[in-house]
Amino acid sequence: MRKVIVVVIALVVLVPIGFVLARSATPVIDLPSSVTSLGQATPITVYLRDPHGVRRLVAFVEQNGARYQVFETAQPSSLADSTASFTAGLKATPQLQQGKAKLVLEATSNDLLRKTARLERDVTVVTQPPSVSVDSEQHYLYLGMADLATFNVSGSWTEAGVRVGDQTFRAWPVPGGKPGLFSLFAFAWNMPPDTAPLVYASNGTGNDVTSPLVVVFPKKEQPKYTTHDLQVSDAFLQKVINELDPNGSGDPVARFVKINNEMRRANNQVLSDLRLKTADRFLWSQPFMRQPHSQAESSFADVRNYIYKGKKIDQQVHLGYDLAVTQHIGVEASNDGKVVYAAPLGIYGNCIVVDHGYGLQTIYGHLSKIDVHEGDMVKRGQVMGLSGMTGMAGGDHIHFAMQLDGVQIDPKEWWDSHWIKDHIAKRVDLPGFKP
Repeated sequence: MRKVIVVVIALVVLVPIGFVLARSATPVIDLPSSVTSLGQATPITVYLRDPHGVRRLVAFVEQNGARYQVFETAQPSSLADSTASFTAGLKATPQLQQGKAKLVLEATSNDLLRKTARLERDVTVVTQPPSVSVDSEQHYLYLGMADLATFNVSGSWTEAGVRVGDQTFRAWPVPGGKPGLFSLFAFAWNMPPDTAPLVYASNGTGNDVTSPLVVVFPKKEQPKYTTHDLQVSDAFLQKVINELDPNGSGDPVARFVKINNEMRRANNQVLSDLRLKTADRFLWSQPFMRQPHSQAESSFADVRNYIYKGKKIDQQVHLGYDLAVTQHIGVEASNDGKVVYAAPLGIYGNCIVVDHGYGLQTIYGHLSKIDVHEGDMVKRGQVMGLSGMTGMAGGDHIHFAMQLDGVQIDPKEWWDSHWIKDHIAKRVDLPGFKP
């Protein structure tokens, strides 16, 4: 009996302890990888996970043997997933000096054992913003056009490039081992005409600096976009919804409009995201080539009204050239490059995208056949497939487009050797270029 009593007492004591131990947890702290430096007041967001919530979060900055507390939670949280946001830097901690430091985070669980997790991140304290000096070139721009700017950035910086409105274009080291940076940038077809392109540099602490480029907007060269009424026949409507929405149901016109809007936006986002698959060098040396013997059935940034049985059902902007020759003509690469996409892509049908380096890419849509694969290197004039009418195409042609850092641009200047010479080759080394 005595042994039974001892066992019962042990169970009474140990089971609750075991229960508490089993249910206790150590918090998980997640800090975005972008947090690498501290400036005047750098915003920081910390992500926390613990089944019982976090009782306490405290943040320190350690530098030169000293520790400075920069944040502490005001009250415990019982949420399994939570965030904490604060700022750290010279404004609140003027003792910090330019140079290396360590950001330390400690989170304590809200359970009975109150286990504490610790995360350390090496950071750089930046006391001064970077400085930017830009070229003295005059940049003649029109809507839909691209250009190249050179500049220098000094001081501590993490990101630089050209900013046009809400669009940014990356900076690259000037090729050939020469000092400085350059950026290929675009003035989008729908950008407000009075937008001033700016060279910018950031040190990741919120201390961005900008410097304007010398820009001229010649009125006589500004494009006049045309508007076309595109008649949608029952045959074309059925072709589109059967090919691009084969399992859909409901009103055919509503399905067509949904494809033309939602699928178009999703497809354009896929194209834009291909900017991340670009080479950090020029893959081309000759002017870009237009499909031989082709007639342009549609130009860049044409506005299309879709008319069905006398009623306008949609409107879209066509960001490319529709080039027609004959049925199933060989589609030729506009320039040397690397295939970064070769597959069906919604409204573009069978689609190929070729990267030419530094964010510049060409797009070939509506193909009936694709004869290249992602990763293939292609040469200027190489046949990559056959033209067709896949996707949102009413007849056999090639949809040809160009994009720069994900922004679609007018290709016509890139077909001009004089423009290539004046805007590219005179400003940076373009190996092998012959005007």
